[in-house]
Amino acid sequence: MQDYPDTLASITNLASTFQNQEQWRKAEELLVGVIETRKRVLGQDHPDTLTSIGNLASTYGSQGRWTEAEKLSVQTLEMSKMVLGQRHPDTLRSMYNLA
Repeated sequence: MQDYPDTLASITNLASTFQNQEQWRKAEELLVGVIETRKRVLGQDHPDTLTSIGNLASTYGSQGRWTEAEKLSVQTLEMSKMVLGQRHPDTLRSMYNLA
């Protein structure tokens, strides 16, 4: 997988397309790859990495994989609070997604 931000954004968009088509495995594979690359290149607590983790949580939730979705959603929320603060729009979005 390429390390370039635009490439990762394009892969994320493709994963979103697969989600909309309910092709969960394909979406999951792409999102896991994006997360791994972003963690390596940007770090675990970078906002783009956190967004990618939240996207994977959403994919799990759409499949009824509630335990996995909740675990990732809580992780995203806690990291967002630490990195961005409690009132940042991304943190608030994470709260909403967990609710």
